[in-house]
Amino acid sequence: MGEGVDPTQMCQTLVHKVAQSKQLMAVADPDILVLFESWLEELEEEVAAYLQQHPSAASLDLAEHLGLSKSGADFLLAKIRRGDKPQEEQSC
Repeated sequence: MGEGVDPTQMCQTLVHKVAQSKQLMAVADPDILVLFESWLEELEEEVAAYLQQHPSAASLDLAEHLGLSKSGADFLLAKIRRGDKPQEEQSC
């Protein structure tokens, strides 16, 4: 049987991650959240600049260049290429 993506499992995982994020926000120091958001914006700008110079860059290239994990680079590449900003929790 071939490998594939189970959309139901993917949606459940996403909803769980959003719930975890909201729980962390409830207990995190607001000053730390502001710093994290600033850091994430700077990181997104670095990714965008790298993609301008290397438009077909793979996530592994980006991970090595910026010192990120591959999954972190995957997330940022997808986010930048879609032009998305974080959104409120949505149902699937």
